Amino acid sequence: MSANSPLILSIETATLGGSVFVGRGQRQLAARTGDAQVSQSASLLSDINSVLEDAGVSLQEIDVFACAVGPGSFTGLRIGIATLKALAASLERPCVGVPTLAAVALAAGPASAIVSVLPAGRGEVFAQMFSVFADGSVTELDQAAHLSPRKLLAKYGVVAALRWAGNGAQLQRDVLVNFAKEQGIDFSEAPDSAVAADARCWQLAPSENKLATPVAALAFQAFQTGKLQSAEALTAIYVRPSDAELNTQCR
Repeated sequence: MSANSPLILSIETATLGGSVFVGRGQRQLAARTGDAQVSQSASLLSDINSVLEDAGVSLQEIDVFACAVGPGSFTGLRIGIATLKALAASLERPCVGVPTLAAVALAAGPASAIVSVLPAGRGEVFAQMFSVFADGSVTELDQAAHLSPRKLLAKYGVVAALRWAGNGAQLQRDVLVNFAKEQGIDFSEAPDSAVAADARCWQLAPSENKLATPVAALAFQAFQTGKLQSAEALTAIYVRPSDAELNTQCR
């Protein structure tokens, strides 16, 4: 393994379709977006094999395995984490578990305040605020939460200069636009435009379907700082109980 450029395989199965990435350090060799209409239990291994072939490398050459560990789809996360743990354990390679919302924030680009939002089902969302810096580092500003749209606005509506990111934000676009209008906040869907820290402006970042790419970038940062994990230590971030668990609690 090169100290500066490990070969990284990253997967993201927290969202529909998901994605797979192979890169040398921060340099992409190959990437693929999954089919949202196909179960990841049926497609993930095939997608991994295809990306490895496209990159011209073998599974045995991978130095670091990384995956999004949630929040997100319960089924998708379990499939992705179990697959990654099995690959890493069999090859005796280190892992990195990357919070899905942090990857969403990184994909949205540098900003002092980014709220990553992913669908949580039943019209609710997972959300968390971050700062993303020009060097690609990501800092948590609060904890991931499971919220209704009303509580999402109650929590973040007081922030006048804000970038919204993720598929959940896209789904809540009309709610965000209407609230911003009521509060006299400008709303832009051109997130590359610069916004002053004291401006009253919300931005909506475009959807990013290849979240395995920012997952790999954050995994590379973890590699550089020595924050690798064993396969056994890899765990999911669920934020809320599954529907099955909620139904059991209500009996």
